Amino acid sequence: MAAIVHQINKKTGVTYVYESISYWDKDKKQSRAKRKCIGRIDPQTREVVPTQKREALPGRGKKPKRGPIPIDRTARCFFGATYLFDRIGEDTGVREDLKACFPESYRQILSIAYYLILENRNPLSRFPRWAVIHHHPHGEVISSQRSSELFASITEEARQRFFRLQAKRRVEKEYLAYDSTSISSYSQCLRQVRYGKNKDHEHLAQLNLCLLFGQQSRLPFYYRKLAGNIPDVKTLRKLLHDMNTLGHEKVKVVLDRGFFSAANINAMYKHHLKFLIAAKLPLKLIEKHLDPVREKMRNFTHYSQAYQLYAYCLPITWEYVQDRPYKGDTIEEDRRMYLHLYYSPERALEDEKAFTNRLVSLQEELESGERHPDHERLYARYFEVRSTPVRGTKAIAKEEALAEAKRNYGYFALLSNEIKDPVEALEIYRNKDLVEKAFDNLKERLNFRRVAVSSEQSLDGKLFVQFIALIFLSYLTKKMQENKLFKDYTLQEVLDELDVIECFEVPGQQRQVGEITKRQMDLYAKLSVTPPASLQ
Repeated sequence: MAAIVHQINKKTGVTYVYESISYWDKDKKQSRAKRKCIGRIDPQTREVVPTQKREALPGRGKKPKRGPIPIDRTARCFFGATYLFDRIGEDTGVREDLKACFPESYRQILSIAYYLILENRNPLSRFPRWAVIHHHPHGEVISSQRSSELFASITEEARQRFFRLQAKRRVEKEYLAYDSTSISSYSQCLRQVRYGKNKDHEHLAQLNLCLLFGQQSRLPFYYRKLAGNIPDVKTLRKLLHDMNTLGHEKVKVVLDRGFFSAANINAMYKHHLKFLIAAKLPLKLIEKHLDPVREKMRNFTHYSQAYQLYAYCLPITWEYVQDRPYKGDTIEEDRRMYLHLYYSPERALEDEKAFTNRLVSLQEELESGERHPDHERLYARYFEVRSTPVRGTKAIAKEEALAEAKRNYGYFALLSNEIKDPVEALEIYRNKDLVEKAFDNLKERLNFRRVAVSSEQSLDGKLFVQFIALIFLSYLTKKMQENKLFKDYTLQEVLDELDVIECFEVPGQQRQVGEITKRQMDLYAKLSVTPPASLQ
């Protein structure tokens, strides 16, 4: 006997329809039932939508037809923000490149990317609620199970092809900022999750994520994940190999101090890369050239009003070393390099204040007897401890050590094998904060502070979709900065303002867009997007 059963998924809120067939189990001598899912209830029409109409993932059922999806239902949904993303996808070539690499699932990828941007920090389990009230590329609900299958279907080969296609659209002469961050995880089944230097100062295992960002296009260019216990300094050589694979043999990179090492500098010279890298002042190379010019560089002629600091450039030589095992010899040559030195009076005051506060904290630990094991080296460097029965324990500062520590307050250094102007070098280096902001967007807005997947394939696929969302976010941020929109809006306020625009769809008719205000028209114009044609 057959019956129709409705059941609500408490996690997604979707009502599924099952065909239940009763039968007699001879072995257990009792009545049993077999259930088969035949569809779901459309929240607007309350009609049953058969499961067979869902667009197939790679390897599942028939391939969908190419071209625009015809309107097959009557619906009213929010349209303004996703329309903006559609135009951004066209301008950046992301939609076209995704379609070339993922012909059967690019619409799902875009829809999830849109959701991640608009639904700040919300989990993917809420995607069905968002999907039924928004116009989006896929046009259908994607359940948690389907999204996991989608992530697992994104192959390494297709990802690399996407990177190559996007690389061809970028400016080859621009500097690429390279940096890494740590992503914490509770997972025990991901092979690259390891304990390492956690940049968020969390006591959790992690994996590391490296990101390459174009400073002129202001868009993410490439990423890779690696084990959480690998330090930054060891990742550069793999980056050089990856760039060769993508067809970029001669790139320009901007790196922070964590990547500085003689091996990395030699590797960049060997591969003919142009670079700009921050260096630590205690390095002998820096101290050797800084000491003779400390007073000279602080003359008014070297002052930059734009950055309110002193900037000075010194042409120096780098002692290049290259081992050649295939020839059994070592090349040792002098290579041209520019050392850019800076002194910031404001930074000097901040450094001294922070150092003084640290000294007070160390002194209190010593005199109270609550010594911290990690601070023993600092105790020995800056204090002499004396104890008497009457006066107790006293920590006396070593004035010579303190004076030596203060010598370099306010100073910092950059090294380049191309840039001669210290102010230009500083401007390029400070633009590197694009990567830091991108990491913040990934962790906070796109909900990737914790890894919440159970397999390597799902992790790789989810990270790729979040990378796609990051391209859209970065492009939008760039346009808002260029047009000074951040003076009046936050990014969320812009999205909220556009997201309320509706569209009305009827089978066999052209899509109708609702009323658009002058304020919304101005936002589209400043974001370099032609507004959709409305009924007004």
